[in-house]
Amino acid sequence: MNAQAMIATSPKGAAPRGMPGRGAAGTGEAADGAVLVIDDHPIVLQGCRRVLEDAGIETVAEATGVVAGYRAFHRLRPQVVICDLTFQGSGLAGLALIRRMRAVEPETRVLVFSMHNDPVIVSRALEAGALGYVLKDHASNELFQAFERVRVGEVFLDRRLATEVAMLRADPRRTPETQLTPREQQILARLAQGKSYGAIAADLSVSYKTVTNACSQMRQKLRVRTLAELIHVAVTQAQRQG
Repeated sequence: MNAQAMIATSPKGAAPRGMPGRGAAGTGEAADGAVLVIDDHPIVLQGCRRVLEDAGIETVAEATGVVAGYRAFHRLRPQVVICDLTFQGSGLAGLALIRRMRAVEPETRVLVFSMHNDPVIVSRALEAGALGYVLKDHASNELFQAFERVRVGEVFLDRRLATEVAMLRADPRRTPETQLTPREQQILARLAQGKSYGAIAADLSVSYKTVTNACSQMRQKLRVRTLAELIHVAVTQAQRQG
């Protein structure tokens, strides 16, 4: 593997267990008990490794991007994937990655480890195929508990997130549009006015990157694929509000 997807072995230096061979369909076979961590923050990767070592995992693959993560997944076919949702320059690309991995290997168990506490995003991750969702600002013991639950096929959400996701799904009035943050609503309103990213950033005294990231997240929440579709939603909402 390249530098973005490195296989770690046990302290004894034994070869990784269950390395992929050739399956009946000519693809990699599942590596028994292997775990893949996909995140672009080295500190997060280190923290996850400690948690996995405590859980007795000997074979751990690390990937620092969406493309490298999918390639490592395709080679290793891990039992569990711990995956972030946001990658630098790619917005919430982790959602599409989860769907793609699950389409290839439906038995793969995915645990999302993310900074996003928005119930709309959490719900989208579960719809994409994740079994568990843990916030990065929570204690490491919660990540450990979540991993233990997910790897045996159980769902894991903390009580607050579970309640918010349940409320979101139970209330038909709570559409994705109503779940936008105040900042996202401000940006959406300015898109409806035909303003560029640069003009919106100047209006709100935020960085250009803040605006582009917000638009990427809004596309995920509103389930649109392009900027043009997002602007159409913005204009439609502005017309409804009169």
